[in-house]
Amino acid sequence: MAEQKPINLQNLSTIIAVMILVGTELVGASWAAGWAIGGLFQLDGTISRIIEVAFALIGFVGLYFFMRTAIRHEPIRG
Repeated sequence: MAEQKPINLQNLSTIIAVMILVGTELVGASWAAGWAIGGLFQLDGTISRIIEVAFALIGFVGLYFFMRTAIRHEPIRG
């Protein structure tokens, strides 16, 4: 089995900080967009919540792809 490189703590802390910052911004903005659309079109509360959750899930998917790219450019090991 190939020996793994040690964990680079500076890169790891950078990745964690970016995940928290970008995740909060992206998911929060997505959730707020769902809330705004529900209010703008005066939708029922249940439908508005469904739109909010759908937009939040889109935000989480965006965060996943962002983090995948960030880890590729800032490797944790090595």
